[in-house]
Amino acid sequence: MVPLHELLTERKEPVRVTGGFGDWQPITIKFSGDVLPRERTDAFKGSMFAAYPGDVVFSKIDARNGAVGIIPASMPKVVLTPEYPVMVPDLTKLRPAYLHHLLRAEHFRQDLQRQASGTSGRKRVTPEAFLSLVVPLPTLEDQDALVLAYESALVEAGTKEAKAAHVLQTSQRAFEEALGVAPPPPLPNRPVFITRFKTVERWSHEGVLRAVTQPEHAVAKWPLMKLGDLVDDLENGWSPQCLDHPAAADKWGVLKVGAVSFGYFNELENKQLPAKLEPRSKYEIRVGDVIISRANVTRYVGACGYVSAVRPKLMLCDKLFRVVFKNDSGIDARFLSTVMKLPTVREQVETRLTGTSPTMKNISKPALLDLQFPVPDLNTQRALVNALEASGALADIEKSAAAALRHRAWADFEAALFEPHAVAG
Repeated sequence: MVPLHELLTERKEPVRVTGGFGDWQPITIKFSGDVLPRERTDAFKGSMFAAYPGDVVFSKIDARNGAVGIIPASMPKVVLTPEYPVMVPDLTKLRPAYLHHLLRAEHFRQDLQRQASGTSGRKRVTPEAFLSLVVPLPTLEDQDALVLAYESALVEAGTKEAKAAHVLQTSQRAFEEALGVAPPPPLPNRPVFITRFKTVERWSHEGVLRAVTQPEHAVAKWPLMKLGDLVDDLENGWSPQCLDHPAAADKWGVLKVGAVSFGYFNELENKQLPAKLEPRSKYEIRVGDVIISRANVTRYVGACGYVSAVRPKLMLCDKLFRVVFKNDSGIDARFLSTVMKLPTVREQVETRLTGTSPTMKNISKPALLDLQFPVPDLNTQRALVNALEASGALADIEKSAAAALRHRAWADFEAALFEPHAVAG
């Protein structure tokens, strides 16, 4: 365990900047420790100081929240105010990668928080207090071993995440191809071709390329049908003034629009109904329901979720529609929830939006009922959704394994810092 003043030296190199910053880059430090460029054109008032790649910098006022980082190689000349002390690491004792991870260790952050002084809300960490912190200093070889073990685990986790993404992309593409609505392949950059004017819808680079590389328009493999031809109705619920917290397990709640914003049903997105109001049980959510958002920001209007499970005593709000199916509608509820996410359907939704506010767009019931999409027979619908869900389950396994790898690797790294015998392992 070594005090930081034996490993870091404060840099105080004044910078004189007139007008704009010129070659110098102002920065900001996030609570995550990431150092990012700051979008600013006019120079700071008062003194300014230089920092260079590899330097440790921190915010006096936000260091206790995690605003400690290392200048990246992509920023050769950084300029800072005195509120951001600059420290130069001794590379004969510290590997940059080890230092990078050390600054994020929970023990380090806890010690840093204890060094903050001053009045509540304006506590600062001085350079002297920062340099007084005591940190573990393995040998350079052990630093390399710790970093290699941690970063190797991150690579393995990244491989699993990439596999999960590939599984999802492949299964989604297969679903769209089965319906005949898969997007066309990318256009070539520099094609050589001969075409006739009559085969081109408009005389443009894109039009010619489409005519040559995709001479026939994609034809849906199944009949195109309107949502209104398949269901009885879309009913919306009730939005009374509710309490500002989710409903307790034995209390009635009203769903918020966020209950389906991300393409699946989330029962936690609700607010508790006040005790003075009588619940309207006709709006209670049931297993098998399909919920569609009718109001939100553009990308979430028309968001849809299938209710595979739900707690009792949750009601539909008036910014959500519930699909009322016909007895013989010919469409599976899970299939409808899935097909509503197709790019071709999303395009239809976004062309039908109303409302002038960018933060609250709407779509009417008639506009939703007018949406068109391919509709196979029920057996095919269910087979397609089952295949998609099976792929999703495989992807979830890979993502969970990746998250566990990341968590375990970081826990091992932090444990090794304070358990020297663990370094060799």
